[in-house]
Amino acid sequence: MRTHLSRATAVWSLVGLVLLTINLRAAITGIAPVLGDLREVFGLSGAEVGVLTTLPVLCLGVFASVAPLVGRWLGAEVAIAGSLVMITLGILLRVVQSPVSLFVGTILAGAGIAMGNVLMPAVIKRAFPARVGSLTGLAMMLMAASGAVAAGLAVPLDAAGGWRLALAVWAVPSVIALLVWGPLATRSRRTSARRGGASAAQAVHADPAASSEASVAQPDGSAAPQGSTLTPAADGSLLRSPVAWYVAVFMGLASLMFYVLMSWLPEIMRDAGFAPAAAGMMVSAMMIVGIPLGFLVPVFAARLRDQRPLVVAVAVAMVGGLCGLMLAPSAGWAWVLVLGLGTGSAFPLAYTLLNLRAPSPSIAAGLSGMAQTGGYLLAGFGPLAVGVLHGATGGWNVPLVLLLVLVVPEVLFGLLAARPGFVRPVGPVGRRSTAVRQARPARVDALGELDALDERGAPEPARAR
Repeated sequence: MRTHLSRATAVWSLVGLVLLTINLRAAITGIAPVLGDLREVFGLSGAEVGVLTTLPVLCLGVFASVAPLVGRWLGAEVAIAGSLVMITLGILLRVVQSPVSLFVGTILAGAGIAMGNVLMPAVIKRAFPARVGSLTGLAMMLMAASGAVAAGLAVPLDAAGGWRLALAVWAVPSVIALLVWGPLATRSRRTSARRGGASAAQAVHADPAASSEASVAQPDGSAAPQGSTLTPAADGSLLRSPVAWYVAVFMGLASLMFYVLMSWLPEIMRDAGFAPAAAGMMVSAMMIVGIPLGFLVPVFAARLRDQRPLVVAVAVAMVGGLCGLMLAPSAGWAWVLVLGLGTGSAFPLAYTLLNLRAPSPSIAAGLSGMAQTGGYLLAGFGPLAVGVLHGATGGWNVPLVLLLVLVVPEVLFGLLAARPGFVRPVGPVGRRSTAVRQARPARVDALGELDALDERGAPEPARAR
């Protein structure tokens, strides 16, 4: 059965997704380039600056855990509209000349970004099941591009209008996105009310095979925003699913590698003899390499029945780049570009697996919350651990060796996560959830056709075309 959306609803939802993704990085990457001004204006100590730079990543992990619950309670569209309100208020709070407002605003914006991060895969899977690869790729590309643009414009905006302008300007795209998601949220609530929320929920609970997600399509084939509420698995837990843990650990290690290199690559290259300006440009170059990969990797991954070759390619790039930094640091530009291939492919691949391994939007939201909670918490402590190691050893070889060692579990868990199949929520006695056991989920291939699954949940070979 296909999900049908009216053309107007589909276009409006697509515009909403584009605007949402633009707001999921700028509020984070735009603050680091003006830290010097913030430190002077607010009188921050070195420790407080460290907390300020670590807070956003930690917020992504902490608040990711509650996003699926909020999505189930309020509905995905309403929760995303609320996340954009939080991002906007957080950005505006940071321009108040008060250290408390600066930190509270950073937490609020980070919480809103975490909500959007987690719920976006579920919305893509529900509203555009035939375009999971291309729309995930578009989202990854826009997230990377908006983050790079925010980092690049921060200093010129600071010079033109001061630190307040450099921070406050990113409230504009969040308000624009809210103007799109507000009507989507209102429409979703009206649709849920017409269905009679309580009775519909009871019917789904009583017959989970009839609908793993309520109203994939209306009886007349018209649009079903379906949105409304993300229903949990009837009696299963993702925490007992090995595949869910494989995806979570792979995403966590991929995130850790990226944030460690973002934090410390300039210092590594300066100590290798490069000028500060060149060392700073190397980080930008690594991010720029990741922009096209953010689109290409998800599209390519969705076309493959087995994504393990992509995991191997990521491992080769990471090992090559890290070994190059240790053995031939004078060729730093080459190694930075190779690392850009690795980090720029790993996170989009992990993000795509959230949908490819999930048989329904609600499981996609739960898996996204689980993976991003652990992933960003792990990533938040990665730069700190590498900094401590560098301070203790006085050089970068030991920290780089540590990153090389971490490539091993990243690859192992990535290979396990990339195998064909689906996450199976497991009940307290080790059984699959009733909903997953009775329902026969469907997989969307690259051309948008729905292939039947066998009883194990593994996709059948694609039909000849």
